[in-house]
Amino acid sequence: MDRIELLGLDLDELCRVAESLGEKVFRGKQLYHQLYRRQNLELDAMTDISRGFRTLLGERARLGLPAIRQEQSSADGTVKYLLELADGDRVESVYLPEEDRTTLCLSTQVGCAMRCAFCATGAAGFVRDLGAGEILAQYLVISREQRLLNQSVNIVFMGMGEPLLNVEAVLKAFAIMTDPAGCALSRQKITLSTCGVRAGLARLAQATVRPKLAVSLNASSAEQRRRLMPCERQYPLAELLDDCRRFPLRRGERITFEYILIHDVNDQPDDARRLARLLRGIRCKINLIAYNESPGLPFRRPDEDTVLVFQKVLVDAGYSAFIRKSRGPDIQAACGQLTAQPDGVTGV
Repeated sequence: MDRIELLGLDLDELCRVAESLGEKVFRGKQLYHQLYRRQNLELDAMTDISRGFRTLLGERARLGLPAIRQEQSSADGTVKYLLELADGDRVESVYLPEEDRTTLCLSTQVGCAMRCAFCATGAAGFVRDLGAGEILAQYLVISREQRLLNQSVNIVFMGMGEPLLNVEAVLKAFAIMTDPAGCALSRQKITLSTCGVRAGLARLAQATVRPKLAVSLNASSAEQRRRLMPCERQYPLAELLDDCRRFPLRRGERITFEYILIHDVNDQPDDARRLARLLRGIRCKINLIAYNESPGLPFRRPDEDTVLVFQKVLVDAGYSAFIRKSRGPDIQAACGQLTAQPDGVTGV
């Protein structure tokens, strides 16, 4: 008989599991509290639950926690985790500590199907979606390793994969993460980063509870974006920006547009001026990221002055534009560098 995978089940589902095993509903509530609020990741550690129920769970259920196969530490304090899932597939997750915040970058797929020309993750190809439990497990495992229980944590769904191609699993993981009886993380501190999958964006817009939205733009024209991001053919820039204009923002909320600056590709003042025109009418802010170079890819990082000039054009046009510092580039942990290959091997 197949064991019941507990990770990723919400409160109602865990209550049904308890009933199916001949227990009272409140046992499911206890299990939910122990697993997500207390972050007890071994059944034997759940001492608030009766020994009999724990024994039964040990026989009929399981906690499919990923194994840490590699842990790499950067000079800036960033830690990259190579995690092996129950079926042997691997993903990478990143812990980014700063003075005023802690951020976790979580993967939503094994590999990525978007194949952006500048991204090492896309070059490695797509394998499969992650389940809600596998997404949650990344947070739970890193939280245990870094002792983050009861601490304020920022979560970004922008590791390996395109979150909106796996939107239902992402939204389920998000709901458990932000449930006060679950992981109790702040909704305001969780962001989903997407290339702009329109069907997924529509589903996100309809969600009662959803993360903040960040759109990976990286180009100032449709032609330029088509060269960098093959998804432009399926999700045209003009239609994507129309979707962003209609997106139901909460009071005080803005869409974040992420723009990776690549030397002599999309980093000139004319690009900044075109970008300013493109985003007119959208309540937004812009994060500028100097390209993180990856072995095997031909693109290069712009110099600091180029980035500053680009930012000034946007600020002068009335936008909030921020230069985001790359974290963990020495261990290939920065944006676009995750490949789930050990010892820094890119597989490209």
